[in-house]
Amino acid sequence: MINKKNIYKFIVSFESILISSMIPIKIPILSIKNIYRIVEIPINYQIPTIILLTLIFSGKLLKNVYMIYIFIGLFFLPVFFDGGSLGYLLTPNFGYLIGIFPLISIINILNKNDNLSFIDYIKFSLAGLIIMHLTGMLYLAFQLLIFNKPNLILYNIGLFTLNKLPFQIISLIPVYLIIKIINNLKNKNVF
Repeated sequence: MINKKNIYKFIVSFESILISSMIPIKIPILSIKNIYRIVEIPINYQIPTIILLTLIFSGKLLKNVYMIYIFIGLFFLPVFFDGGSLGYLLTPNFGYLIGIFPLISIINILNKNDNLSFIDYIKFSLAGLIIMHLTGMLYLAFQLLIFNKPNLILYNIGLFTLNKLPFQIISLIPVYLIIKIINNLKNKNVF
């Protein structure tokens, strides 16, 4: 018998990952003329969403959802931030998509803690982000070595890791606040 609750979790997770991967993060900054200027940060909401969903549900569910997301992106629809299809395997971004699997595994360790401390959350989240980026860098280096372009390795690491990692680290703080609110509501039996 199929559990309706798990189906709902699956649908919510898939839709959240899909939507969050397509929305870039933009922030208003005050300019010289007292007019706000919108600046696009080089990340989207996908990583914070995956961390949040892993903490709310489970890593096993998220890995399955993410596997289907990648399958759909490679074979059916261009659901990735920069498109899709089998040609996406040749882009540097694909290594970082693969790196989300170990990120989910590391964040899932926190699901065993009933009282999530900020220090533990930051420690495991940073470890997950670093492993994700290391996976992406290894994929990138392997790919550039195959195509005989080793001179582009450092440039692409700067573009895809050093450019994005600080913003992803900053995005961990709102996720922690949201998960604390959700845990407080669970403890009060709101849902």
